[in-house]
Amino acid sequence: MPTTVTHGTTYFSGTNTSKINVSTGRVAVINSDASVAYTGLGNVVDGTTSGSVTNYGSISASTADIDVSTNGTFYNYGTVSSVDDVRANTSGVIVLGTSSVLKATGYFDVSTNGSLTVDKNATLSVAGTFNNSTYGIVTINGGTVSTSGRLDNSTTGNITINSGGALTAGSIDNATSGTISLSSGTLNTSGNINNSTSGTITGSNGSNITINGTVHNSTNGLISVDKSTASITAITGKTGTVSVANSSSVSIGSMAGTIAFSGNSNVVTLGTAQSLTSLPTVTGFNGTDKIDLDGVTFTGTPSISYNNGTLTIVDDTQTITWKNFSLASGYDSSTLKLEKEADGSLAVVCFLPGSMIRTTVGEVAVEDVQIGDEVLAFDWRNNTDIVRPVVWVGKAHVKVQHGLPDDEAGWPVRILKDAIADGIPYKDMLITAEHCLFFRDRFVPVRMLVNGVSIFYDKSITSYDYYHVETEQHSVITADGMLTESYLDTGNRSSFRQEGKIATLRGAVKNWADDAGAPLGVERSFVEPLFRALQWRENSVVGTKISTTKIETTTDPDLHLITQTGAVIRPMRKTAHHYSFMLPPNTESVRIVSRSSRPSDVIGPFVDDRRYMGVAVADVQLQCAKQQFDITSHLQDEKPAGWHDTDWTDCAWTNGNAELPLGDHLTHGKMGILSMTIRAAGPYLLNTKPNSDMKKHSA
Repeated sequence: MPTTVTHGTTYFSGTNTSKINVSTGRVAVINSDASVAYTGLGNVVDGTTSGSVTNYGSISASTADIDVSTNGTFYNYGTVSSVDDVRANTSGVIVLGTSSVLKATGYFDVSTNGSLTVDKNATLSVAGTFNNSTYGIVTINGGTVSTSGRLDNSTTGNITINSGGALTAGSIDNATSGTISLSSGTLNTSGNINNSTSGTITGSNGSNITINGTVHNSTNGLISVDKSTASITAITGKTGTVSVANSSSVSIGSMAGTIAFSGNSNVVTLGTAQSLTSLPTVTGFNGTDKIDLDGVTFTGTPSISYNNGTLTIVDDTQTITWKNFSLASGYDSSTLKLEKEADGSLAVVCFLPGSMIRTTVGEVAVEDVQIGDEVLAFDWRNNTDIVRPVVWVGKAHVKVQHGLPDDEAGWPVRILKDAIADGIPYKDMLITAEHCLFFRDRFVPVRMLVNGVSIFYDKSITSYDYYHVETEQHSVITADGMLTESYLDTGNRSSFRQEGKIATLRGAVKNWADDAGAPLGVERSFVEPLFRALQWRENSVVGTKISTTKIETTTDPDLHLITQTGAVIRPMRKTAHHYSFMLPPNTESVRIVSRSSRPSDVIGPFVDDRRYMGVAVADVQLQCAKQQFDITSHLQDEKPAGWHDTDWTDCAWTNGNAELPLGDHLTHGKMGILSMTIRAAGPYLLNTKPNSDMKKHSA
């Protein structure tokens, strides 16, 4: 029968061979001269539901458990020479005081908000699984924790190893936002570490991490060890591997073994302690990955070359020969380059050759797709995949035209990894501004979704090749994990150079209304909610953030006239909607000049109106010699240059520089007053100028 504490605090002295039950809020203290020895099953200490036991003596029970789960506490300042399982899950608390000992032959559980504190020179050894998952907290303050089984620190488990502390495990699961933080501590595992899905392992102030197995560091996993004062050793034989995948990062003082890259956008930093004559093996280095060599700075103009698995870097003072360096499939020496980091160090980077197209044989780089290949298209009407053969592949070269609006200049649009949704796209995606993405059964030009942060014009690229893949029918295809469009020949096929096999091009030019694989969705009511949703995701996207400047606007059109002789006429009178100008004799026509802006610039790219809009002119009258003439040429179906065709019948917009013929009413020395009603004006971008010196826009 257990010794049950019924009230207050019970102190134990001498030898106790029964179990101690302090459950439901009771308290027991085992004195330094006392021992609890139990040989049966069950709990040698039952402190569940807010019970508390403090041990200064010794406990021995090889087949019984210590259970202080559900807000119980166990303070050990003595010796627990042998128990089976230890449970402090569900907000239980275990404290191992200075020089104390606890040995568990089974498992140890402080999961679900439980906590463990290990003070100086204390020792905890666990033969089975150590479970610290789901907000468990372990703090090692100079003591030693070892488990020959698996350490489960997943799902926001938290482990802190302070000065002199050490943690040894058979394997470690630190996935799903688990955190292990070392400060002058030691972490050692004889097996693998799963650090995927935002797991974090950091070390500083002389910490050391030794890994004898494989580190799975995928999906934003982070391993960062202070490069000057700490180190990570990923091998004790020839099997050690640090795996980085899908935008993960590892910062390492020095290491041997293998760094295995997969996915894209991974960063590995090798610190100044790394021997440049004995570099780790690298596998799978691919698109947008980076290796920063902190021990190497720029001297002159370094060069990089790659041949048969050997990477060579040469600068003015040294040559680095990196053997056992392999690139991912589809990448070659042309994709490698060197970059100078902010601290002056040298980085090897791999840039993106092109989007990856989903085909029946896996993902294929767009530049490698051939006529006759089969791509997997998405049949959105039936929510299934279908096979479509490739009938044409074209390539074109773009040089950015500076001075034009961003969406017309030719800048490529970069869509950061995860900008659309988690894993979509699965790497940074580069496409032209007019290329369409597929949302909610419609195609949307990517220019209408540019937010300047997660989707932006990449102005580091001024010249590039791009490719189009045409299927037998216009299709929804997948590139870089994102639903997008195949090529639709709307009349610009001659702009491309055909790649690969000879194709027979048949049929007339196609159009979006009759031939598109899905409707074109450019209405503001459809696109703006998409734009806002992607804008809301900005803070969760990992990648380079492009600084944005607040758009300043004005509603002042700076309206004036320019005659056919070049004379500038400012208004003699103006109100919010009415302007009057005094015209000199023999004025046969004027140009109505004002500021102008595109609605897509001043309202947002989700407005599919890229016309330059000046002012909306309604009625116009010319008064001379006591006569009044209505000027209506701008309201006719055939308008003069500089006027936009609209559905309005009593009003028309200028493009900021519009011609207005006046006839011969002011001949023979007559002067006149031209009056006009301005129905609408602006807003305009504040840094735009009136269009006096601009080339006339076509109507």
